[in-house]
Amino acid sequence: MKNKGKLAIALALSFVAVGISGTARAQTPSQPADVPEQFADLGDLKLQSGAVVHNFRLGYRTLGKLNADKSNAVLWPTYLGGATQDLLEYVGSQNVVDTGKYFVILVDSIGNGISTSPSNSKTQPRMRFPRFTIRDMVESEHRLVTETLHLSRLHAVMGISMGAMQTFEWVTGYPDFMDVAIPLSGSPQSTSYDKLLWTAQIEALELDPKWKGGNGRGPMTRGFAVYSEIGSMNVTSPTYRVQHTSPKDFDAFLAQTKKDGLGDAAAACDAIRQREAIMSLDIPGEYGETMEESTKRVHAKMLVFVSPEDHMVNPEPAVAFANALGAAVVMLESACGHISSSCISVGPIVAKFLAEPGSVQATTLRANSK
Repeated sequence: MKNKGKLAIALALSFVAVGISGTARAQTPSQPADVPEQFADLGDLKLQSGAVVHNFRLGYRTLGKLNADKSNAVLWPTYLGGATQDLLEYVGSQNVVDTGKYFVILVDSIGNGISTSPSNSKTQPRMRFPRFTIRDMVESEHRLVTETLHLSRLHAVMGISMGAMQTFEWVTGYPDFMDVAIPLSGSPQSTSYDKLLWTAQIEALELDPKWKGGNGRGPMTRGFAVYSEIGSMNVTSPTYRVQHTSPKDFDAFLAQTKKDGLGDAAAACDAIRQREAIMSLDIPGEYGETMEESTKRVHAKMLVFVSPEDHMVNPEPAVAFANALGAAVVMLESACGHISSSCISVGPIVAKFLAEPGSVQATTLRANSK
């Protein structure tokens, strides 16, 4: 959402870059210089609901080069509220996703304020913007890859949080389109606990006096303050917060949390629509199947990262999906919860699995892992 409120969750997730990059290589990795944003003009984007987003533009950045047989493309969509600019720091030469080996496609997911969103649509502004789903995000990305980049296959799809949710949708919706899938801290199905969190944040925004049905003007100070407090409370764990914020430091912590969450009604519309997409996530339900039945669609080799202390995206559906598929699960035991990748170096495992699909076995990593 650019400068329209670097929300607490997006801010916290930006630190995942540190952990994912971690110690993935002996040499110091290079980070790419700013890579220009590009836009794919896709015209009308028909959604799963039958609604249509008009004049749809999908933001993306590409790094590295395609090899001769076009078999080295890696797609990485953004997390909730995130932008491709945030992903650049862990893509580059000898980084986790090594641009000397891979052609990397970073995608700004629908509703993030860069791709066509409630905040920037001229024909369907704010809450007139139709509700979309995680599957709709994937459909827009598939159109980008096939119609704009003219690729018929990807080597891998990967992502964090909402990006991981898109990864689960990719492997079931387009099972023969990629070799590898790596979802980190995501889910194939939102649980009642997840929905409670997103509902609380949405209602916090809608209760602000300047919300006015999404048409308000000026900063929604009260709504975004509560919204950010809820996000901050859930993005880690009770243990983490107690360890990192003493009672005497609480007031300063709270003030900073509220400051990080400033935004207006336009930004709130983006935040609400992306959360509604997450709340509707139910891959087994999409196909009228059980979780186990839905995994039979998957042909890609998967490596699934979860944290048992994740208070933002319940890990149980991801674990059930992986177990039914026979995919390796990397359990991140850390009080960091949803952002455990910021406390545990997972970079070496991600890089290894990208290079050698199926090479990683189920394992548990703890916060003091090197």
